Amino acid sequence: MTLVLNNVTKRFGDHTAVDRLSLEIPEREMFGFLGGNGAGKTTTFRMILGLLDISEGSIAWDGGSIGYDKSHLVGYLPEERGLYPKLKVKDQIVYLGKLRGMNKQEAMKELEGWLDRFKVPEYIDKKVEELSKGNQQKIQFISAVIHKPKLLILDEPFSGLDPINVEMLKEAVVELKEQGTSIVFSSHRMEHVEELCEHLCILHKGQDVVQGSLRDIKRTFGKKNLIIHADSSLDFLKRFPGVVQYKPITEGCALQIDNESISQDIFAELQGKGFIRKFELEEPSLNDIFIEKVGASYES
Repeated sequence: MTLVLNNVTKRFGDHTAVDRLSLEIPEREMFGFLGGNGAGKTTTFRMILGLLDISEGSIAWDGGSIGYDKSHLVGYLPEERGLYPKLKVKDQIVYLGKLRGMNKQEAMKELEGWLDRFKVPEYIDKKVEELSKGNQQKIQFISAVIHKPKLLILDEPFSGLDPINVEMLKEAVVELKEQGTSIVFSSHRMEHVEELCEHLCILHKGQDVVQGSLRDIKRTFGKKNLIIHADSSLDFLKRFPGVVQYKPITEGCALQIDNESISQDIFAELQGKGFIRKFELEEPSLNDIFIEKVGASYES
């Protein structure tokens, strides 16, 4: 069930929120959307789900559109959380499960399993308003996956969670992918996308500025990072040919260099200049790529 967007555009009056976006999201994979506020991520999700009409272009999933008739196959965790504060957790989840074609017994069994997994079984009889924001987030996540969807769309799923709960949710998401769910998620956090996704799209002002497999994106970026720890001053590397960026760190410096061959020139230059404790060449991070492609106009 591959999800295909073809020249998708969304306009609100004179404002173009998404501009001719084309991409293919493979089945049984995790696909990452990166972008700042107003990049068009949430608008794209709402068009995929049929909550917003497309101005131009087309979206196809398994050869057809995603309408209400397929809601039992789709899960959605919106960025704006939408639980009913006065309802008990079990009443809320059972109700949402029934909307997706489950019966009460199925929904309760799944809910109990998820609450145990998230180490909060006692929340089943609590009202949502009695829970912390982080724990409300867990319940919202359960509501999106209770019916075992084939396609799961997560809009900023880790926002507002402490590191322990982020890991808990990440493990759950990875397990769902391994069980065959196609997952699309957006994040401001580069490291989450870098860790979880094989393919990604960086959106900026409604346009994709980078798209493809994470491996290929890093390879074609060209630049590398070089970390050097040394006992002597490395300031002379600021002006070294091929050094794009120089950043002093406690034990030495972190460099961005044009290509890996520059590292050999630097290594040769360091001979006889004191003890070198670390000389490590790294792939560029997604953060490096994002900053270069989106530039100074990015607003976090």
